[in-house]
Amino acid sequence: MSLEKNKTILSGIRPTGKLHLGHWVGALSNWIKLQEEYKCFFMVADWHALMSEYKNPSVIKDSILDNVSDWLAYGIDPKKSVIFIQSEVPEHLELYMMLSNLVPLGWLFRCPTFKEQITQLKDKDINTHAFLGYPVLQSADILLYKANSVPVGEDQLPHLELCREIVRRFHFTYKSKVFIEPQALLTSVPRFLGLDGRKMSKSYNNCIGLSEDSASLKRKVLSMFTDPARKRRDDPGNPDICNVFDYYSIFAPGEKTEIPSECRQAKRGCQECKNELIKIIEEFIAPKRDEKIKILKKKDYLKDILQDGKKKAREVASKTIDQVKAALKI
Repeated sequence: MSLEKNKTILSGIRPTGKLHLGHWVGALSNWIKLQEEYKCFFMVADWHALMSEYKNPSVIKDSILDNVSDWLAYGIDPKKSVIFIQSEVPEHLELYMMLSNLVPLGWLFRCPTFKEQITQLKDKDINTHAFLGYPVLQSADILLYKANSVPVGEDQLPHLELCREIVRRFHFTYKSKVFIEPQALLTSVPRFLGLDGRKMSKSYNNCIGLSEDSASLKRKVLSMFTDPARKRRDDPGNPDICNVFDYYSIFAPGEKTEIPSECRQAKRGCQECKNELIKIIEEFIAPKRDEKIKILKKKDYLKDILQDGKKKAREVASKTIDQVKAALKI
């Protein structure tokens, strides 16, 4: 085992529907690399999902096996990583409760993501106690496994700093050093937007799914926004503001060298770019889509992976809870 394998990472995805290419770019592609270097705990974050989907909780249960099958099809290896469902490890809520006692409300209200999400997800009615406390549960997730690092984008840095503040307050209050202050492992997420140029999101219906079928993929790519100033085929385009070109940059970086000049000189049309992109994404998705179909047919295999992950996660989490209770003298 390498030195880095002695270090632990915790990360998760909320099961709120089918996964899309944004999940690949923002999380899964990074997880695959990390599992070779770190001891990784990858969590199906169903308690976090419930905080926004409490009015329609059935989507969570329906999404769990579907999402995990995507993880496996795209390269997450259960022999290298611990894959588990958050709600099946009761220590998450137990530590969440104990940490909540230490967190002043001001710390939570100053988290920029809280106000942003309240504004962006008005239809979800998430102005609730649970959603306000989201970063505390997130901290409990991380601290249970004594994660040295957490892969995050810049927008999540305030949550991680709150986690470190909770650790310092716990150690000061109880005069007992139980936790590690986790460090950010900043993920380099390229510019990657949805089909309409907004953030890729199921709620915007602007996603390409990780298991998108061929006909739907073609229809969606052909609908993508390009340079709005380019009205005709012989008008020069601007790839710097074209969403199709951004997809080339991620899924076929070697293919993009001639595109900017051809686009600016009107030697390449938007339809040509889209048709080529359809082929590129289809070649990327198709083998994983087929593998996912095979995995979903093996329900016992999926359940065995999650059962094994639950066992391994609880072994670590229960030891942490014992240490926390000893510090609290309860």
